[in-house]
Amino acid sequence: MEPDEAFRLLKQGTAQIISEGELREKLALTRPLKIKLGADPTSPDLHLGHSVLLRKLRQFQDLGHQAVLIIGDFTAMIGDPSGRSATRPQLTHDQVLANAESYREQAFKILDPARTTIVNNGAWLRQMRFEEIIRLNSQVTLQQMLQREDFRLRLEQEQPIRAHEIQYPIMQGWDSVMVEADVELGGTDQLFNNLVGRDLQRQHGMLPQVVILLPILEGLDGTKKMSKSLGNYIGVNESAPAMFGKIMSISDELMARYYLLLLGRELSPGLHPVEAKKQLGGEIVATYHSATAALKVMEDWNARFSGKRLSEADLPSFWSEPADAVSIVTSAYAQAFSITKSRTEARRLLEQGSVQLNGSKVADPRALLQLESEQVLRLDKTRAVKILRPS
Repeated sequence: MEPDEAFRLLKQGTAQIISEGELREKLALTRPLKIKLGADPTSPDLHLGHSVLLRKLRQFQDLGHQAVLIIGDFTAMIGDPSGRSATRPQLTHDQVLANAESYREQAFKILDPARTTIVNNGAWLRQMRFEEIIRLNSQVTLQQMLQREDFRLRLEQEQPIRAHEIQYPIMQGWDSVMVEADVELGGTDQLFNNLVGRDLQRQHGMLPQVVILLPILEGLDGTKKMSKSLGNYIGVNESAPAMFGKIMSISDELMARYYLLLLGRELSPGLHPVEAKKQLGGEIVATYHSATAALKVMEDWNARFSGKRLSEADLPSFWSEPADAVSIVTSAYAQAFSITKSRTEARRLLEQGSVQLNGSKVADPRALLQLESEQVLRLDKTRAVKILRPS
């Protein structure tokens, strides 16, 4: 692909490139570029928020460039302070290494192994002598570190900033020096860390890396960053039914954004929202499982929510002793789907006629429901449970 054409492709879906001129120059070089992406394995699983960066990295690979995936086995023990209002809990090295194993496996659901180099940054950071750390720290100023918005806000709110947190962007920047990165990918919250890498490379006589920032994917709630700790995530290792079901639960507004960030294209304006979500969910399941799994899960979803065949579907189980309809609905969401619904939200679903017990609408929030095994309780357009009394 010609450099200009490659540039236009790579620019799609990005939030910021520093700088576009430098990226054009690097793409015109007669060698593969080293494209760096760092991942701190602070939990065992990757989610679709991570996939936004991994898909961009795969684009570079498809153009013939080399991915350098840095597993932050050392930096994860500190924890990235980006966007944090408090110090992260510190992990042990054993915890980090256990998480890193699943990161490698899951990343190759997107990346091409033949064009991927995986390195742990502990390989160089763990070996540094204290005098080397002092020398590295002398290349940045405290004023630079305190320009970070998250640090500045914590100072204003009189929240502590631990000295080890200030080391994080320095270590991430040093990673760029060690792997001689041509380009570094990151979310928009990584701007500061990525720019430290440019500064350190420049001080060590290297051409500074191009920084490409990508939008941060909102979680299922549509507001906060997708995060396992917030429970608003879709894991790349989740089962096909769970993955599809979560996609079907998102808002129409969020669906359009998922099309752009996860599939790399705009949502077709004439497509009915339910059909559009099915298509989105099917493509995502096909990516992380298989086309066969996507077809099966869509057929199951159609069976589950066609009404007549709902009882035949593989539904999550739920049980409750006799209670008012609002309490039953809130409990079903919590037990079967780990979703917290307020009593007000549950009452609204009931009054709108969304809730059905064995095909009959339950519209009275105060109605006393006595559940029986094998009944089907439909909660909304995309969720239903089968009533099963514990044995």
